[in-house]
Amino acid sequence: MAKILLLEDDTSLNRGISLKLEKEGYQVLSAVRVTQAEELFRENEVSLIISDITMEDGDGLEFCRGIRRVSDVHLIFLTALDQEVDIVNGYDAGADDYITKPFSLMVLISKVNALMRRIGQTREEHGQMLFSRGIRVQRREMRVYKGEEELCLSKKEMQLLFYFLEYPKQIISREQILEAVWDMDALFVDDNTVPVTISRLKKKIAGDEDYEYIKNVRGLGYLWTAEVSKK
Repeated sequence: MAKILLLEDDTSLNRGISLKLEKEGYQVLSAVRVTQAEELFRENEVSLIISDITMEDGDGLEFCRGIRRVSDVHLIFLTALDQEVDIVNGYDAGADDYITKPFSLMVLISKVNALMRRIGQTREEHGQMLFSRGIRVQRREMRVYKGEEELCLSKKEMQLLFYFLEYPKQIISREQILEAVWDMDALFVDDNTVPVTISRLKKKIAGDEDYEYIKNVRGLGYLWTAEVSKK
């Protein structure tokens, strides 16, 4: 049974989420304080963390950064903050997904199930290496290089890059990206999620280079502009 660590200091919401997740077949490790969550994480093998950002005894962003120093466990943020800068800060801290309050428990469960399906997938399909205009991707190791420099990408940015490289020079719609990368219906994902993630990926890949690897095709979607080879 997969273990999910839930950090939420609203005890009523914490209990509601825990009960729903348990009905879905997950084992929930519930915490209302950051220190409690840190202890539970150290003592258990956790598949997913769901964490609030603003809490009485600490900061969910700092909690996430601490987790990222020792683990690549999947993480979803719950927060009332919905400005683009808050979303960016959440992804910068290492979050895989982000959901703003108030939210439907069914939406949260859909996001959790989507992530857990990805966790359970075999990695055989990621054995190949991909090359595209100075970008080298080692799929099995989940590493991306530009020249000799390794790029620091979040899991969602990595998945998005893999998807673009599978379909180079083809226009990919937002809906296709949501289905392939987020495994979600468009109604369940914040409108800013896709463009914010793509914008972050573009900046990390381009670096100081002027070349536009990912082009926004107005009204249609996005396009990976370079040739891709596989090995």
